[in-house]
Amino acid sequence: MNISHHDVKEGYLNHCQICNSKKLKKIINLGKQPLADSLLKKKISKKKVTQFPLGLVRCLECGLTQLNYIVSGKIVYHKDYPYRPGITKSLKDYQSQLSSDLIKQYSLNKKSLVIDIGSNDGTLLSGFKKKCRILGIEPTNTAKIAKKNNINTIQDFTNEKLAKNIVNKFGKADLITATNVFAHMADLGKVIRSIKILLNNDGYFVLENHYLLDIIKDLQFDSIYHEHIRTYSLKPIIKLFSYYNLKVVKAERGSRYGGNIRVHISNNLDERVDKSIKNILNLENKFGLYNNKVYKKFFNDVLKSKKKLINFLKKIKSKKMSLVAKACPARANTLLNFYGITNKEIPYIAEQPTSLKLGYFLPCSNIPIVDSRILLKDKPDYVLILAWHLWQPIVKKWKKRGLKSKFIIPLPKFKIV
Repeated sequence: MNISHHDVKEGYLNHCQICNSKKLKKIINLGKQPLADSLLKKKISKKKVTQFPLGLVRCLECGLTQLNYIVSGKIVYHKDYPYRPGITKSLKDYQSQLSSDLIKQYSLNKKSLVIDIGSNDGTLLSGFKKKCRILGIEPTNTAKIAKKNNINTIQDFTNEKLAKNIVNKFGKADLITATNVFAHMADLGKVIRSIKILLNNDGYFVLENHYLLDIIKDLQFDSIYHEHIRTYSLKPIIKLFSYYNLKVVKAERGSRYGGNIRVHISNNLDERVDKSIKNILNLENKFGLYNNKVYKKFFNDVLKSKKKLINFLKKIKSKKMSLVAKACPARANTLLNFYGITNKEIPYIAEQPTSLKLGYFLPCSNIPIVDSRILLKDKPDYVLILAWHLWQPIVKKWKKRGLKSKFIIPLPKFKIV
């Protein structure tokens, strides 16, 4: 089934990508920003960096929130895309638990085929490897890392032609997963049509993405960047899959990304719907997720958070105390650029030694990304944690290693620990 408005091209998006309504209301405008994961090999003037409009709007009909401007996936997910889940222990452990849960839940065995869309370095699939047949689909060069680790991976974007070739070669999938990617693809219809081709009649598709309720509740405006085309709540997800005769049968909330939603979709329309669907829909309504008042408060609180951090950084500077940053997730770009923080305030961002981002500079802010072992040498007075949603394991690790610095947690509530 070809739903034309589900596949969108680069440029301004003036209709809802799910229901096609033009009743869109602005939530927040973050101005023009660079692509979060297109890092620079050297410092470049902000004026010379390609930037695109970045704002979030919501559909007043079905409740979807989406970006106001789309950048082509071929530009966003370039070959040298630097994100890797496998280098973060907490995320690696999380993915391992997810694979174990799904194997048990769907009684998967060595004959079962599991396909991961946007499989990156193969971290999730590694948990299925000994129990099932596995296949990853990944367009960037992280696919090569997966292959080195013997994770069967096709380096390509998900599409119908590829799906048909996979079925001819491997058969149909019992389980398809998409973690932290399903909100990222502009060709939404193409991806779902591919899933329909790939999935067994009694198979399941499980997606996991950041969750709108947590974004709003915890002021996660920094999760808004060009990769995150849509920010899902459950209600519009149910609407979306109804177009393709796929049934949302279960939903769970989790802690990943600072709060995520995991949705189970069945290819069997007779499948029983779990009570979790009703519970989460009720929660969304009770929270006011489809009420304009919630979004007005969100915007005002974002501005307050900006003022608090900027004022504190000025205070540090006036006292001639040292400040650096730790951890460089993609969301760091949104926060730094919206707050107007550059290499003048932060001399570097310390990242894990295994990160693909080392040696690069953030676009516009021109902050270099360096090996985190520098922290023990420099002993800064303050460390701004940009992966603030993971602040607890980060602080615990570095305090254990003897770092005496004070840590700044910018969101959801500014604090020093």
